[in-house]
Amino acid sequence: MSGPSLGTRLAARGIDGTTLLVLPGIAVMVALFVYPFLYGIVDSLTPKEGVWYSNYTRFFSDRFQYGTIAATLWLALPVTILNMALALPIAFRVRLMNRQRLLTTILVLPVTLGTVFVADGLLTFLGPQGWFNRTLILVGILDAPVKLTNNYWGVFASLLITGFPFAFLLTLSYVTGIDPAIEQAAATLGAKPRQRFMRVFLPLLVPGLAVTFCLSFVQAFAVFPSAVLLGAPAGATRVISIAAYQAAFEQYDHSMGTAIAIIMGVVELVIVVAVLGLRSFFYRGPAGGTKG
Repeated sequence: MSGPSLGTRLAARGIDGTTLLVLPGIAVMVALFVYPFLYGIVDSLTPKEGVWYSNYTRFFSDRFQYGTIAATLWLALPVTILNMALALPIAFRVRLMNRQRLLTTILVLPVTLGTVFVADGLLTFLGPQGWFNRTLILVGILDAPVKLTNNYWGVFASLLITGFPFAFLLTLSYVTGIDPAIEQAAATLGAKPRQRFMRVFLPLLVPGLAVTFCLSFVQAFAVFPSAVLLGAPAGATRVISIAAYQAAFEQYDHSMGTAIAIIMGVVELVIVVAVLGLRSFFYRGPAGGTKG
């Protein structure tokens, strides 16, 4: 005579199917996120020499080091804002098109190629002997090549190309998720296109746009290959990720490199919290504008 099933025995102990699904997720989260984060905190507080906060004191007492925060923000924030400004109107146009899948597939290509491949391609395209400069010289617009690589603008272009598809696809998903009946009702009541956007679409889109902004900003703030290949790693585009790399793998000070990475995460967290806090000034109601 067989005994009770495994499910019956687990239920008798107060363990249901939902718990069995949640426990592996918690274990994965602890293994991949919580433990590395705690390890990084401990590592940053155990410097090679000095007291426990010596790494942070060294960073903020050296202008060459703490200046990387401003340099990274000066890249990440304008790129993110421009990507969002381009993605929103294009998404509104694309939502009315029949070939959304084809367009989105084309836009995904820069993401799949990766930042290193895109940066290498821009070196060939935007360099002094690249197609861009040669074309402008050939048609008589320029007399000499303009410097678009190994400076701020080369990194800016690379981040724009690799970041726009990501921002656009997220924005398009939010735009197409709004029920068209809401816009039709507003138009029936006499609202003009600008009024429909400002009073109907924008309040519904703000929560999604805030999340898109945060994700795009974090992606841009972590710039490294583009800053090395297309920028000036010892000058204007010495971003904070380069400082962390140099400390850990050039100066062989792993604790200092971890401390810089922690500072990098804190700066990102401050921006993300600020953006998510600002969205509360807009629409606070339920997400009742989605389709389905």
